[in-house]
Amino acid sequence: MPNQSPIGQNVLGERRLRVLHLHSGNLYGGVETLLRTLARDRDLNPNLEPHFGLCFEGRLSRELVETGAPVHMLGGVRISRPWTVWSARRRLGKLLEKHHYDAVICHMPWPVAVFGSTARAAGQKILFWAHSCHNGRSWLEKMAQRTTPDLVISNSQFVAASLQSLYPTVPAPVMFYPVELRDLPDQARLRAEARRELGAADDEVVIIQVSRYEPWKGHLLHLRALERIKNHGKWVCWMVGGPQTAADHAHFDEVERTARSLGLDGRVRFLGQRSNVPQLLAGADIFCQPNLGPEPFGIVFIEALWAGRPVVTTAMGGALEIINGTCGFLTEPDNPESLARSLQQLIESPGLRSRLGEAGPARARELCDPAAQMRILGTLVHQAVGDGNSE
Repeated sequence: MPNQSPIGQNVLGERRLRVLHLHSGNLYGGVETLLRTLARDRDLNPNLEPHFGLCFEGRLSRELVETGAPVHMLGGVRISRPWTVWSARRRLGKLLEKHHYDAVICHMPWPVAVFGSTARAAGQKILFWAHSCHNGRSWLEKMAQRTTPDLVISNSQFVAASLQSLYPTVPAPVMFYPVELRDLPDQARLRAEARRELGAADDEVVIIQVSRYEPWKGHLLHLRALERIKNHGKWVCWMVGGPQTAADHAHFDEVERTARSLGLDGRVRFLGQRSNVPQLLAGADIFCQPNLGPEPFGIVFIEALWAGRPVVTTAMGGALEIINGTCGFLTEPDNPESLARSLQQLIESPGLRSRLGEAGPARARELCDPAAQMRILGTLVHQAVGDGNSE
């Protein structure tokens, strides 16, 4: 197991802390999935009371409200429009005064840049949760550096190694995400229903990718590998996810054009944004996301492992801390031949798929058991706040 920092579990008798998680809320991906988990599974650590402060309404705000967790809307912010920043800061100041939080956790540099000075002026302990690699050179990171947090939480060893460029003097322990590891009732029925809905024959091997439509997620590399095996074996590919920004739309259009030009339009299905990813994973046989750039962590890898699907991804970034030879393949970066060989091996060997898939759930729980990770989060917050009862 990768070395998460030696953090003690919460001890009985810790006082309950009220924590405000700050995030923009305008997109949906891994960070938003984490926030949803923190809301849904908040009872796993009753010593933390999570609140959520967002600037934009959308899928994330709706899902958080559905959990019953307190959600506070601070108003749309465009840094290029200073009056929107000032207005949101005033709302945050009133919120901090009203609820008396023990700590504020900023997810990504954006809320640190926008709200860090307000939280610090209110006397708040500030934690920065690092979800990506940082070099300290972007304008947003430079703005975020104006407020030094009391603690940084790193989502992987890979990300932690980059933080010397952003906050070199701040402790940055590694804590893997808590991931919702819930068993699907009657998985065989859900598998059959998903395959029937999407027209996958019983003897077809289904390869699935679930990701945002960003070029570094490897959609084009995936297609180049599939083109090399299109005449080998019976398989189809489901690509799950929908474009959310103008750049995403441009990339999505390129991926669709490439699939047609490679003669894959009958083998690759674009399913759009889906909320039933666990059911789709149940219907699939192989998970493949061949990143062109390093994944900071990769919640979707954990979800695929929990579903019992062998994972094929690129040997870089956070994937190196999750995937090993017991549960999947790590392929050479930007190498369609290497990727094609791994996929073909899995397509042609049901026994290999079964062996790797069976090891997945234990690996997922080892790394991201929600109860264990929520206890670690509680300990980190108590340590940052300076709670005397914390180990």
